[in-house]
Amino acid sequence: MTEQQLRDEAYAMPLARPSYPKPPYRFLNREFVIITYRTDPAALERVVPAPLKVAEPIVKYEFIRMPDSSGLGSYTESGQVIPVTLDGQAGGYTHAMYLDNLPAIVAGRELLGFPKTLAQPQLEVRSDALVGTLDYNGVRVATATMAYKYHALDLEEVRRSLDAPGYLLKMMPHVDGSLRTCELVRYKVTDVVVKGAWSGPASLELHPHCFAPVSQLPVLEVLSAVHMITDLTLGDGEVVHDYMQPHRTR
Repeated sequence: MTEQQLRDEAYAMPLARPSYPKPPYRFLNREFVIITYRTDPAALERVVPAPLKVAEPIVKYEFIRMPDSSGLGSYTESGQVIPVTLDGQAGGYTHAMYLDNLPAIVAGRELLGFPKTLAQPQLEVRSDALVGTLDYNGVRVATATMAYKYHALDLEEVRRSLDAPGYLLKMMPHVDGSLRTCELVRYKVTDVVVKGAWSGPASLELHPHCFAPVSQLPVLEVLSAVHMITDLTLGDGEVVHDYMQPHRTR
């Protein structure tokens, strides 16, 4: 392989067979359970990177079942998203993500900077309730319950709520272990179709773990819960802040 062929063909590791295809990625029948809860404001301030600003002392804890993801397969994900603002625009900062699919972990980390970690989340219906659990190597980290399709929501209103941008902290090391890339990335989902959406009573428990510290944003009060089924596309993003070159920021 010549150097020119390498530049033309390569886009991800390993060279012989990258772990994931190029984006965009289309998700069909992607099912969310999102529990919004009030937490400790000081705890949020410790984990949200500037120039993002904490919007209010709440966290959205998510369980997501993705049975049909182009190029990535079928998997389940769980994690925390923090409402933030950047230059006055509302969005969500993804603080933690745990999932059970290697291509999705590698693609998410390398392309956009999703903070994905290997774990064992589940989302299932048990009689009249949705139950989400997150285990890290056999240790229970999170348990959520929500009434199943309890109260129908306006689908267009839910779709508009998905228009807000997401923010990610993308970091990559140099060969000596020093920080080579540190960027704030903004992304949006597109081609969103909301097939169903419901609210209802919910509960959430978070438990300490050294490698899955979701409980460091403690649950003080559950405020609301949403269950929805969607189709959507995740494409590329844009760098909105370069921490390594401050003079080249927005």
